[in-house]
Amino acid sequence: MINIKNLHKKFEKLTVLDGLDLTINKGGISAILGPNGSGKTTLIKCLLGMVIPNKGDILLDEENVLKKWDYRNNLNYLPQIANFPSNLSVIELIKMVKNLRPKESNEQELIDLFGLNEFLNKKLGNLSGGTKQKVNIVLTFMFDSQLVILDEPTTGLDPIALIHLKKLIKKEKEKGKTILITTHIMSFVDEMADEIVFLLDGKIYFKGSVDKLKKQTNETDLEHSIATLMS
Repeated sequence: MINIKNLHKKFEKLTVLDGLDLTINKGGISAILGPNGSGKTTLIKCLLGMVIPNKGDILLDEENVLKKWDYRNNLNYLPQIANFPSNLSVIELIKMVKNLRPKESNEQELIDLFGLNEFLNKKLGNLSGGTKQKVNIVLTFMFDSQLVILDEPTTGLDPIALIHLKKLIKKEKEKGKTILITTHIMSFVDEMADEIVFLLDGKIYFKGSVDKLKKQTNETDLEHSIATLMS
C-alpha cells in the first residue's frame, strides 16, 4: 500500500528525514510514534503532499505520488488541530467540504453517533474543543477512502466519544482500510495498533508489533518500552 524509499527532508540546515525507508502493507492500523522533532509530522505531511521532500520516492499502490494531487481523493486526514472558520456553523462547514470533494458521504450516521445534531446550527467559534474534535472526526470519516491518517485523534474527547472513535476505527479496519495514527497516548496505541513504527532523528528505529517491542526491550508495558527505545 505505502512504500517510501530513501526519503530526505531538510529545513535549511536542519535534517528532519534522513534516508527514511518504510513499507506499510495494505490493511490494518499502524502507529507512527516518536518524540517531538523525530520527523513523524514531516513524514505525514510528505504523504499528504503538504511537504515536498528533497530526495526520495513515495509510492501508493506502486504509483509514485510526489508532486501529484489526484491520489488524495482516496485519502482521509484528521489534523491535530481543528482550525475551522469561526463564523461558519457546523452544518455549513460540512456542506462546504462535501461540495469540495466529489464523493458520496455518510455524515448523518456520524453526526448521530457523536451526538452533534444539537450543534449543527451553532457557530464553530462558540464550540468547545471536544465538540470541534467530534466535527473534525465527522469530516474525516464521512468519505470512503482506502487510506486514513489520524493525527492525535483522541484530543479533547470525553470517554463516550472515545469509545465511539475506537469502534469507528476498528470498523474501518474490518473494511480493509489502511489506518495511520500518530499519538502520545500509549494506552490507545496498545489497544488499537497492529504495528508500531518508531522514529528518532529522522530514521526508523523500530517497526513491528506491540508484543515484539515489549519483548525486544524486555518491558511489560508499552510506555516503558518506548522510553527504553528513546534512551
